[in-house]
Amino acid sequence: MSDNQSWNSSGSEEDVEPRDESGHLIGIVDLSGVLSKWTNYIHGWQDRWVVLKNNTLSYYKSQDETEYGCRGSLCLSKAVITPHEFDECRLDITVNDSVWYLRAADPEHRHQWIDSVELHRSIKEGRREKGGIQGTIFISPPLADSGYGSESSLRRHGSMLSLTSATSGFSATSTSSFKGHSLKEKLAEMETFRDILCRQVDTLQKYFDGCSDAVSKDELQRDRIVEDDEDDFPNTRTDGEFLHNNNGSKEKLFQALSPKGIDFKGEAITFKATTAGILATLSHCIDLMVKREDSWQKRLDKEMEKRRRIEEGYKSALNELKIKSHFGGPDYEEGPNSLINEDEFFDAVEAALDRQDKIEEQSHTEKTRMQRSSPVPPGDVYSTIGTHRFANKTHSQSTPALIVSVPHEVHRFSAEVEEMVQNHMTYSLQDVGGDANWQLVVEEGEMKVYRREVEENGIVLDPLKATHSVKGVTGHEVCHYFWDTAYRNDWETTIENFNVVENLSENAAIVYQTHKRVWPASQRDVLYLSAMRKIMANNENDPDTWLVCNFSVDHDDAQPSNKCVRAKINIGMICQTLVSPPEGDKEISRDNIMCKITYVANVNPGGWAPASVLRAVAKREYPKFLKRFTSYVQEKTAGKPILF
Repeated sequence: MSDNQSWNSSGSEEDVEPRDESGHLIGIVDLSGVLSKWTNYIHGWQDRWVVLKNNTLSYYKSQDETEYGCRGSLCLSKAVITPHEFDECRLDITVNDSVWYLRAADPEHRHQWIDSVELHRSIKEGRREKGGIQGTIFISPPLADSGYGSESSLRRHGSMLSLTSATSGFSATSTSSFKGHSLKEKLAEMETFRDILCRQVDTLQKYFDGCSDAVSKDELQRDRIVEDDEDDFPNTRTDGEFLHNNNGSKEKLFQALSPKGIDFKGEAITFKATTAGILATLSHCIDLMVKREDSWQKRLDKEMEKRRRIEEGYKSALNELKIKSHFGGPDYEEGPNSLINEDEFFDAVEAALDRQDKIEEQSHTEKTRMQRSSPVPPGDVYSTIGTHRFANKTHSQSTPALIVSVPHEVHRFSAEVEEMVQNHMTYSLQDVGGDANWQLVVEEGEMKVYRREVEENGIVLDPLKATHSVKGVTGHEVCHYFWDTAYRNDWETTIENFNVVENLSENAAIVYQTHKRVWPASQRDVLYLSAMRKIMANNENDPDTWLVCNFSVDHDDAQPSNKCVRAKINIGMICQTLVSPPEGDKEISRDNIMCKITYVANVNPGGWAPASVLRAVAKREYPKFLKRFTSYVQEKTAGKPILF
């Protein structure tokens, strides 16, 4: 794998990411080259030109078509790179529900791509983290630990509070949060108590200031009194009061100098009552807040539980989405390391088969409608009678040019054909009873389907045997339409395409055919030799017997390919014509004939499909094939001469 790389080692610490002249990010690796990309289950792995640039992974059909634009791209910022557990050259890149499955030429190139992608992601994440830290500002609101603000925070909010903090603060104490506006009323009461308390403090302060002034004046006057110890004559003041030196006169002095109109005892009692009221109101507010906090806690618990359930549902839906998006990938198809289990495998196969049945039914209905609307040409109208050894008359009408095999035609596979014919006539017509361990799996009218469970190296090789009786047709007619490839697409709905590789003789050919794929199973193809043979009767009482045998062979012109799993088959269809003689001289008609069909199939499907799925599909498809094919033969031969 060729690839181009360019490395730039310079960088910058600025917030704006540095770029070179071409606009590419500096310091991030650019890588391009050829990788195999899983496109879908039809085309599988395809080589694509992949480019890693500017934290983006893009792919083009080829290097020459890059100028026409990319076919797809992924941003690697949130991508998940997963090296495959078993494939050393494979890596898976997941972004949400988009998954790219890529394969390198060798493990060394895979490591190179993984390292380059991881380097891209690490450089981008480093710059993003740097820018995020610089652009983030944390502000702590000045609230108490309890979650409730002070008085000032209830009235106004400072500049340090953001709008979010203010809104949450208001919501915590909004009128809708408290019944009857109890908290706001109590806050108003506390504000009233505060005003009363302030006035009481001012009054008491005046009282104490007056008392202090009176004491100061008394001491000053006592210093001015001239004491007369000998005469002990009292001094006379201008206001007519007497001043004495003994301490007994101090009570009268304080009573005379105290501020007028102030009842100290009454003010003290009122002060106590006010503080008691404040404490009672504050206690009531605390009770309200505790109750409200409990209510908010319950609501928070409910919201957290609801969020947990939503997150679990989201994760579950995301996982289902990832599984669905990966179902189209190479890990979810038939293979040795398939991640899909048997139940999912069976459900997917059954759904695909149901869709095919619906399409076939619509196609058959449309074809029938067109046949009814179109007139039948005169040359296609045939008599309903034919010739047989019981018929007394010959008829001038010519029979269709159908191939009747010659028993001893020689070609390089003649020995194998003879051996297969002898084996089918010896073993296929044996009764299903006894020790053969045949199990009856389906019974619908005359049709019975038997199966014998056989596994070899984990691969289902169940032989299948079916018996059926169809009126109005001969064994020669049934074998003819089963063998002739010209009618194959008319009744076989599981074939995608086929071609005759080699015509060995008039009644033997080598055919290669591919079958329609039913996801998640791999597509199958088969190369087989198909021969038709008339079995000679031992006596005239034995029924006319025709046989078609199909068995796998090898051919240089149809070698196995990687796109399909080559299946091996050994199939035999033995048809016996039973005739009931008509009454009198009447000619034999289709009402007098019946074909007894014995169909045996030994199929080795190859691959890694689960055994339970293969058995379920066989049980469903084989009876449907027999009914569809025999109905086709009846419709095709109706109105035509009988071919014995």
